[in-house]
Amino acid sequence: MTALCLGVGLSGCALTRPPAQVEAPVPAQWHAPLPHGGSLASLANWWSQLDDPLLVELIAAAEAASPNVASAAARVAEARFTRVQTGAALLPSLDGTASASRGTSGFSSGSSSSSSLSASTPITTLQAGLQSKWEIDLFGRLRADRDAAEAKQSSANAKWHDARVAVAAETANAYFAERACQQQLRVSESDARSRSETARLTDLSAKAGFTAPADAALARASASDASGRLTQQRAQCAVQRKALVALSGVDETTLEGKLAAAPAQRALPAVGSIASVPAEAISQRPDVYAAELGVASASADVGSAEAERYPKLTLSGSIGRTQYRVDGVRQSLETWTVGPLSLTVPLLDGGSRKANTEAAKARYAEAVSLYRSNVRQAVREVEEALVNLDATNARTADADAAVKNYQASFDATQARYSGGLASLFELEDSRRTLFSAQTARVTLQRERTEAWVALYRSMGGGWNRQSAPAPSSFESSSMTTTPATKVATSP
Repeated sequence: MTALCLGVGLSGCALTRPPAQVEAPVPAQWHAPLPHGGSLASLANWWSQLDDPLLVELIAAAEAASPNVASAAARVAEARFTRVQTGAALLPSLDGTASASRGTSGFSSGSSSSSSLSASTPITTLQAGLQSKWEIDLFGRLRADRDAAEAKQSSANAKWHDARVAVAAETANAYFAERACQQQLRVSESDARSRSETARLTDLSAKAGFTAPADAALARASASDASGRLTQQRAQCAVQRKALVALSGVDETTLEGKLAAAPAQRALPAVGSIASVPAEAISQRPDVYAAELGVASASADVGSAEAERYPKLTLSGSIGRTQYRVDGVRQSLETWTVGPLSLTVPLLDGGSRKANTEAAKARYAEAVSLYRSNVRQAVREVEEALVNLDATNARTADADAAVKNYQASFDATQARYSGGLASLFELEDSRRTLFSAQTARVTLQRERTEAWVALYRSMGGGWNRQSAPAPSSFESSSMTTTPATKVATSP
């Protein structure tokens, strides 16, 4: 019993692990313009700000169809079961056993009386019992395994949220690209119609002898050029739509109907939800949190590997009952044991345990480096998104003014051309300038939506580590149709 008490007392001892939390290089302030000076509000209801139900529907469909989300949910389930296993290792195990056998006695008595047992007398043996085994966690190996499993489960949960945020951002980008493509298609159609009409009128004028054949040829070339661009734009829109179909899993015919019924893309709402302190903003990212937990998990793995180099103390015990049946006579025997209390001391392993410890320390150093790199990348992504969003916002008014004035210039040049006061070259030059300005505005709008989505993703999509839910099971999470924005609505 002295050894048992000593073992229980030593079970509180644990080897020192490397730090489970490390400092990361986070700047004291942003070096990019914050919308409205910054705010501590959350990113909740991000997509609902657009008042576009079709976008929310497509995000939900894409999440349900995403293999990345399904894989992340499977890893969450695996991590949960691993945590249960490692937690159970800290407790005693209890197994039940039962057996039955029948055979001869294997002996004979020296007496010739009829009551004596002979070698051929059948004996039935019934046995039942309970066996228990407990490894006393002397140096914290089992606790380290449990801590590592808990950190990995929390990390898997965070990565599941990150996968949902990524799918939502990718779907939104594809949706906005589809809308921009259709907008550019309308610009190309208008340009092609205008050039075709100019070519038709110029041909009539040339046949009547009022316009030089060279001008008519120039007009036809311009119309053909516009027709080619229109065909190319239609092909690009068809390819873009197929990408959205593949991402969302929605049938193409159904998607076309939904896009046709949905109103045109609305203006992006103002963003006023960026934490003014970078550390607060970065803490909202699930991938950063997962990397932080990777350090904690690696720290626990080092403790587990180090504890493997030290003795192990195991306590066993059993309770059993055995019954013998011979010629109608029953005899029972009950037994119990406490022990053995066994101590296993590693003596010679060729350096295997030490090598495992050094490998765990190397993985810990890698986890620290990855975490710090992840934080730096997160800061960069947020600031890039802020800069791009601010720049596109500042350029919007200029782009709108350019289109408005180039349109006025083209209308005036076309009127002068119709009156014979401007050449066809001037008209085509004005038309090209207008088309370029219209295309630049569509491109700018597309860049603005990309920056808006990039900001959503770089800020973690409204996730926070305190209240974000986890998939309850692999089956339910892999079949979920809840969009990632549901996570963002958590209080």
